[in-house]
Amino acid sequence: MDVDELIRLQALASRAGTRFGRHPGQLAWSARWLDAAGSGATRFWTEHGVDAGWAWAEESGRLELCVDVEDLHAVDVAREAVAWFLDRAPDDEATRTAVRADEHLLLDVLGEAGFLPEGGPFFTHHHLDLTRLPALRPVDGYRLKAVAEGEAAPRAACHRAAWGTPDQPSRVTTASYDALMATPPYRPDLDWVVVAGDGTWVASCLVWLDPATGVALVEPVGCAPDHRRRGLAAAVSLAALHAARDAGATKALVCPRGDRAYPAPMALYRGLGFEPGERTITLVREPD
Repeated sequence: MDVDELIRLQALASRAGTRFGRHPGQLAWSARWLDAAGSGATRFWTEHGVDAGWAWAEESGRLELCVDVEDLHAVDVAREAVAWFLDRAPDDEATRTAVRADEHLLLDVLGEAGFLPEGGPFFTHHHLDLTRLPALRPVDGYRLKAVAEGEAAPRAACHRAAWGTPDQPSRVTTASYDALMATPPYRPDLDWVVVAGDGTWVASCLVWLDPATGVALVEPVGCAPDHRRRGLAAAVSLAALHAARDAGATKALVCPRGDRAYPAPMALYRGLGFEPGERTITLVREPD
């Protein structure tokens, strides 16, 4: 996906979608990793020269959808967007999308098209007023720092150490992280890491600031297995959020799993003062 197209996606997400949890940073993160795997097509719907909605065939059988619900033709835009996606989707595979539980217009339109709620993991949007941000939490034996330009290699290695497993190695490379660092609204001063005594980067938190709304998205946070349970994820998250507040952010958003099968991230963020809001609903449409 080229930058101009991504910026259009982000602009509508910022203007119309952030109240439902979509954020320009989440789109940047998804776009860059899907670029590495071959990203899907996008389509925009415009009213009087202003984007009123978009659909992104994010992966085969996966829809990302954003519609300005205040647009007079929002229902028609949503219906056309879903129809466009289904025309492109494989005929023999289930298709999926996820929306927030309070996105009633999209839930209705997707229901009309045959999408039904699917059980399993879900995410819960958590919010934090940054005027109530806790103090920094240094950890003995480690130091905190912001990433600098030209440090894509150690930053990518830090991410892989936290998120990769022998069975499922992370696909984040130096080249892909370098591309991410060139993608708006990435800022190195909001990308923080924890450095161990031997100089190894062992934990990280990336925050994305939407200057139009003042909302800072935490996406993602990780810690290498050998350094977990020492408060490093909390410490690096607070450092990145303090930097975001200094850069003009007023609120923070994070979207951890909300189901009981994966409770640790939600406990981490609630421990930092984040308060839970609406959950997501995954919808599936089985092939005819």
